[in-house]
Amino acid sequence: MPLNQIRAITSDIDAKRYKPIYFLTGDEPFYIDALTKYIEENVLSEEEKGFNQMVLYGRDVTIDDIVSAAKRYPMGADKQVIIIKEAQDLYRTIDNLAGYAENPQPSTILVLCYKYKKLDGRKKLSKMLSKNGIVFESKRLYQNELPEWIRKVLASKGYTITPKATLMLAEFLGTDLSKIYNELQKLQLIVKPGTQITDLTIEKNIGISKDFNNFELQNAIGERNMKKAFNIIQYFANNSKNNPIPVTLIVLYNLFTKLYKYHTALNKNEALKELRIGYYFRKDFETAARNYNMKQVSASIAVIRSIDLKSKGIGANLTHSDLLKELIVGILGT
Repeated sequence: MPLNQIRAITSDIDAKRYKPIYFLTGDEPFYIDALTKYIEENVLSEEEKGFNQMVLYGRDVTIDDIVSAAKRYPMGADKQVIIIKEAQDLYRTIDNLAGYAENPQPSTILVLCYKYKKLDGRKKLSKMLSKNGIVFESKRLYQNELPEWIRKVLASKGYTITPKATLMLAEFLGTDLSKIYNELQKLQLIVKPGTQITDLTIEKNIGISKDFNNFELQNAIGERNMKKAFNIIQYFANNSKNNPIPVTLIVLYNLFTKLYKYHTALNKNEALKELRIGYYFRKDFETAARNYNMKQVSASIAVIRSIDLKSKGIGANLTHSDLLKELIVGILGT
């Protein structure tokens, strides 16, 4: 889990147990930026930073430049910090760093931000980095992992949050962790520590409707509540910028694929655990399972796929409102 790894790395930094190289890689820039900032702010004092902290960019330097800078000695300090941002721009020559990684300068802390790419684990560089430094892979979270991530971030700051509120944030803000983290910071400025964050808190302070969102639409469809579903999609149609149809389709596709797996499972209780249907949502999910048999679930998935194609202009040219209406009528008519 990235948060556990980050805590371990930052704890070592706080205890001055430094590694000579920190190679930060992966598809999720949020963790890479967070660790880089922590090293920038917590290794050297403000007086030491002037001569001993350097930020370079991959597009402006060569591996030889980096090695040359890393081999010099600090001035008036025990350590120097060299940070290479956008190091992925050096991907063609990055393997040339293997010689330095094999025998790094003990007084240098070299940080490489190698975003959106991976090293070849079979090559010498990867092996030397693992032996003499820290290799941190920052993986992008899946949509269904976001609520738990939000809960843990808030818990670390002394807050609790209701399951519905986490879903509202995850659906509205998407998978951009920087964007979500910024919104959570805003909440922390408004809400006192120890307070539980609810759907009302989210609606009041972030502007996400507690009644007109994909979570409520999912429940309305699960209940086969035509009136409620149409009220929600009318709101979506009037606020299309904040309620893009691809997000709605993903939410409903996930619902019906889980229902499909649930119906095919021999042990329903085990299926609920495997599908990660939390206690708070179990009643709603079981209602949907009663209201949609296997044939209806399959038909609903077909409707969602059809609307997805039409939303991309394939086979039709419908408005946002018409796509939503066809989606709801198609599913509830199964």
